[in-house]
Amino acid sequence: MPKGALTGYLDVAQVVLYAFWIFFAGLVFYLRREDRREGYPLESETHGGLKGWDWLFLPSPKTFLLADGSAVLAPRPHEGPVGELKAVKLEPWPGAPIVPTSTDDSRLADGVGPGAYALRAERPDLTWEGKTRIVPMRVADEFTVSADDPDPRGMPVYGADGVLAGTVTEIWIDRGESLPRYYEMELDGARDRTVLIPVTFADVKRFSRDKKIVVAALLARQFAGVPQPRDPDSITLREEERVIAYYGAGTLYATDSRQEPLL
Repeated sequence: MPKGALTGYLDVAQVVLYAFWIFFAGLVFYLRREDRREGYPLESETHGGLKGWDWLFLPSPKTFLLADGSAVLAPRPHEGPVGELKAVKLEPWPGAPIVPTSTDDSRLADGVGPGAYALRAERPDLTWEGKTRIVPMRVADEFTVSADDPDPRGMPVYGADGVLAGTVTEIWIDRGESLPRYYEMELDGARDRTVLIPVTFADVKRFSRDKKIVVAALLARQFAGVPQPRDPDSITLREEERVIAYYGAGTLYATDSRQEPLL
């Protein structure tokens, strides 16, 4: 047999197949370790607190450099739950759903269920040019409403109960995407008191006889509890989370009947 002739007594196809299996298993193991950089280690439902650090399935912390020059460590071994969870488990076994402990409208801001939010940075999102990304049109005066679209400014806003909640006074624009993100609404009966409405929660009735906006997530009285940005002309990443989470919580907790089964 000539020197180097392996195919005569070795099944090359089978060796290649086994090599592929080993490579693919290693790839899956690597990817499953990497996707545990956020949200791990898990919190124990039985005794509370964080579970122990799993050296095999959790990757070692890695530093990620962000575009603004800051650095983020992931995973963060010493970071755990922040604050007290204002909810209790509906049933005692692990995996049971949780319900808010508050019974009034304050449960919309408790960060439970569809109202949960991430503790993102307390700074506004920026465009590639370094400008504040989401601002009202009074700041981004280079934007206008298309003549083919309804201008929501001046339209009344109604809650899920059909009661007037306020009037839209301004549109907040995403400079990076060139689209509206929020409507600024002045509360009915409260001059100079404004709240933000995410565009995705606002149903603009452009073809109705009386042009109006309906927000089915909240009742009219609950708009007063929407978290407000500290700066009237910008909003931080964490404030965005809290505002959207408030409306998300309303989809389940605005009324007691929304938590009941459909059948």
